[in-house]
Amino acid sequence: MQVLGRIYGLVLSLGMGMSLMTSNAAAQTPPEPVPAKPTLPLMEYTFFLQNVSQNNEANEVVTALRNVLDPSIKIYLVNSQNVIVMRALPDQIAMARKLLSDLDRPKKTYRLTYTITDMDEGKKLGSQHFSLVVVSGGRTTMKNGSKVPVVTGSYTASSGSQSQNTYLDVGLNLDASLDESENGVRLRTKVERSSVADEKSGSGTPVIRQTVLEGTSTLVQGKPVVLGSMDIPGSTRHLDVEVVMEAGK
Repeated sequence: MQVLGRIYGLVLSLGMGMSLMTSNAAAQTPPEPVPAKPTLPLMEYTFFLQNVSQNNEANEVVTALRNVLDPSIKIYLVNSQNVIVMRALPDQIAMARKLLSDLDRPKKTYRLTYTITDMDEGKKLGSQHFSLVVVSGGRTTMKNGSKVPVVTGSYTASSGSQSQNTYLDVGLNLDASLDESENGVRLRTKVERSSVADEKSGSGTPVIRQTVLEGTSTLVQGKPVVLGSMDIPGSTRHLDVEVVMEAGK
């Protein structure tokens, strides 16, 4: 009986040893490698700006792209060609295309009609109408008048003494800029009127009289807005300035 017990204990010890070796071998088996995800190739794409014409506007569009898209994306603005070149993954290219469709939109065009009425002690002497076409976000200027020569110096030439002249714009100057807002269209405008006075200065050069009206107004289509009134120096007259905005064609 003692011999059988010893044999049984030896067999049991051998079995436990084999089980422990199998467990250790299983624990030391390295995990199977996970297959790497395929890397998508970078794409180069050129976006042609259709409605952005000013350099500052194009720079703002590029800044918006860089702030929204992945910082590692390469974005270049080619001012001479009015294009944006990108090097990025396909999903970032698609996102840039969607963003540019929202930013690079056609701009609205408006027609501004200025009415300048000449008044003298409450009596209407006459009116003049001037029309400007202004693009939203843009600026339009108009000059209507003459150039008056003013002697600024003299020099001696082979033919004798010669005068050096400079020329001053005299008449009416209009300057208008438009920006769209939630409440309407914001107009920044300057109306400048100048004329040659009858008297002359002590040196004989002409005296230029000038009146300027400048300010900001909010316009609604079809509704006239009075910008202000300008006194005419040396007289009892004044000019009432009114503007009305209509959608451009």
